[in-house]
Amino acid sequence: MRRAARLAGRVLASLAAAATLWVLAYRFVDPPTTPLIEAERARLGAVRRAPVRLSTLPPHVPLAFLAAEDARFCDHWGIDWTAVRAAWRDNARGGRLRGGSTITQQTAKNAFLWPARSWARKALEAGFALLIEALWPKRRILEVYLNIAETGPGLFGIEAAAQTWFGRPAARLTPRQAALIAAALPAPRDRDPTRPSPFMQRRAAAIAAGAADLAQTGRGACALP
Repeated sequence: MRRAARLAGRVLASLAAAATLWVLAYRFVDPPTTPLIEAERARLGAVRRAPVRLSTLPPHVPLAFLAAEDARFCDHWGIDWTAVRAAWRDNARGGRLRGGSTITQQTAKNAFLWPARSWARKALEAGFALLIEALWPKRRILEVYLNIAETGPGLFGIEAAAQTWFGRPAARLTPRQAALIAAALPAPRDRDPTRPSPFMQRRAAAIAAGAADLAQTGRGACALP
């Protein structure tokens, strides 16, 4: 039993070291692909993705995604316990099911894990999120997120979304266009930013207002070039 315990300990230590090196590598090297990208490539035959540097984007683009997905991004260390508690309360009351995942957790899931939901994946997602926060600056987290997030059918990243939906690079998106792309989340396969439903229009307006507030108050400063 002691021998088995020592072996298990060595295996876990090796896996933890490998995960740490993997996360550290992506601080400097862009993820070449992700499990979801490859799954969609197999399903559709091709995907569209064009990585872009965060420094080339106007502030309203990254701030739109913060406003849509994680307004407290600059205040937490990978897991927003305030949002988690709020989600548990809403779900327990029988309201619309929602999660409390941060942009860091979504980056962990997209870059390192498989897309299917399970408690095992959520546990690994939390672990990777904490590693990411420890090893990457906030700007790098948001840059990777904006380059690998699913933004439409077969689309990954803000650049592919901007070119496909609005025929322009992400660096030239207007605040409303950026808000409409962000408003398609978390269901980008079912929502068209160029033909927004009344719900999407209201959500985009709220996102644009939230992005402006983040800029005015400085609460999104950690994610800006």
